[in-house]
Amino acid sequence: MIRTRSASKRSKGILLGLALVLGSATSEAENIDLVGLNIGGAAFAGNVIPGKFKTNYFFPAPDYLSTWREKGIKTIRFPIMWERLQHELNGELNEEYAQLIEQTLQQAADNDMRVILDIHNYARYKKQIIGTDAVPISAYQDMLERIAKRWKDQDGLYAYDIMNEPHGADEYWPAAAQAGIDAIRKYDKERPLFIEGNFWSSSFRWPKFNDPLLQLKDPSDKLIFSAHLYLDKHGSGQYKEPLEDNFDTMLGVKRVKPFIDWLIKHDKQGHIGEFGIPADEPRLLEAMDNLLAYLQEHCVPMTYWAAGSAWGKYKLSIEPAKDGKNRPQWEILNKYIGKGDCSRIGPGS
Repeated sequence: MIRTRSASKRSKGILLGLALVLGSATSEAENIDLVGLNIGGAAFAGNVIPGKFKTNYFFPAPDYLSTWREKGIKTIRFPIMWERLQHELNGELNEEYAQLIEQTLQQAADNDMRVILDIHNYARYKKQIIGTDAVPISAYQDMLERIAKRWKDQDGLYAYDIMNEPHGADEYWPAAAQAGIDAIRKYDKERPLFIEGNFWSSSFRWPKFNDPLLQLKDPSDKLIFSAHLYLDKHGSGQYKEPLEDNFDTMLGVKRVKPFIDWLIKHDKQGHIGEFGIPADEPRLLEAMDNLLAYLQEHCVPMTYWAAGSAWGKYKLSIEPAKDGKNRPQWEILNKYIGKGDCSRIGPGS
């Protein structure tokens, strides 16, 4: 026999259900992490293949990630190199390099952090573009299948960035990206997929080069488009030239706005995978602050370029100085950690 509850009990049940929904929404909002870091090292010395661990390339020391977790960082983008992971196309994964990646994923999990695993190859393998005879799309698909099959159960793995900064690959990249999506979804249907665009994933030029990516299909509906931007004259991130006297501290906002507008127009989610500045220019720090405020307003996460103990005197590095003093860039980033109250990755309209 079906028993009916009293009106009072029904009301309590409704209120309890509403409380659970609101509590869940609050919890989800707290989990949208708007500020992360790139941790460099494993993809260093790209011209030395496969290279030697601790000489040409580097992985985080066993206690490294905990230092950033204590500062509030939860998300890292971790660049790796295809040629080191897979010495020959369609071959087995190199066990030494793969285990180093696993150690990093485990270290992240141990510190309640999450990793965006970034294939840092510019749509190339041994300098040959994916989609050409030298590097068939099927070989790229094979590599991502092996990655997803091996690491789909790793707690520290948050997402896959399926290729860093494709360029010179306009006619090949959309088909390759779809093959990459299909490869990962063969084994991992849960994690987000970060999709970078042609022309070095430039946020400013995104709409000009990347409308073909709108045709990409993900059966899990978890695509996040990821653009890059820097504030030097040519947007390369090299900062070789001094700033102009009339430098505009809203430049970061102006360079990211075409990407944000594209996302809004097409109802897509977005992310800034790379952004960084030198520490010695107050106007750049102000521009960084303006950019982060704009991204927070739109609930678009960003991973700063870059952290990592092996950078040395790299001028964009956010590693603390030898005396432990924080870099000026960190003081700006720190303003936005844990802020934003975003229930989903944006932008919203």
